[in-house]
Amino acid sequence: MKNDKLKNQYRINEQIRVREVRIVGDEGSSVMSTRDALNQARDMGVDLVEISPNANPPVCRLIDYSKFLYQQKKRQKEMKAKQVKVEVKEIRFGPQTDEHDYQFKLKHAREFLEEGNKVRAYVFFRGRSILFKEQGEVLLLRFANDLEEVGKVEGMPSLEGKKMFLYLAPKKAGAAKKSQQARDREAAEAEAKEQARQQKETEEQSAPANGGLFANAKISADALKKLQDADE
Repeated sequence: MKNDKLKNQYRINEQIRVREVRIVGDEGSSVMSTRDALNQARDMGVDLVEISPNANPPVCRLIDYSKFLYQQKKRQKEMKAKQVKVEVKEIRFGPQTDEHDYQFKLKHAREFLEEGNKVRAYVFFRGRSILFKEQGEVLLLRFANDLEEVGKVEGMPSLEGKKMFLYLAPKKAGAAKKSQQARDREAAEAEAKEQARQQKETEEQSAPANGGLFANAKISADALKKLQDADE
């Protein structure tokens, strides 16, 4: 069926009933009457294949039709192989998930999104735990916020039966925005590094003087204190 669909997609030889066509090939292109193109195809032992019927004039190739179909099928397979297969990965929580388990699942969700997969996170309420559905919603919203850099929310948390779902899709490469937490953390780290650098420079500059003026000043201060103590 697929082969028949591809075969019927193109008109060939006498099926082409326009006055003139543009012939394209390795050496360029030229416009000629359809009759001349058909005669040329017969002389070469190939077919006249219409590859772009909406052009003016329609574009054709002089090629063996079976070879042409093979090339088209090969090209379609290559394009299909290059397409990224998006999978939906599931992450399950309980309404009272502890911090260690949360961080473990957060790490896996981040990896899934960075690989281009979607994530379906849900909180499963067993028995009377459905009373904590607000707690489950808060957990999912925190989850979405922590993954803001790599994933975008496709819908707010919604309760379906005993499960509350949240869907995340991967952000396009280069379009991910850093969360405020990440920006604050990077700013704090940069500030700490700058302070450490300045402190190191100060220590290096003052090191030669520690045995001179600074030491003498300390000795003088100690001597002055002893004199004051003696006077008292």
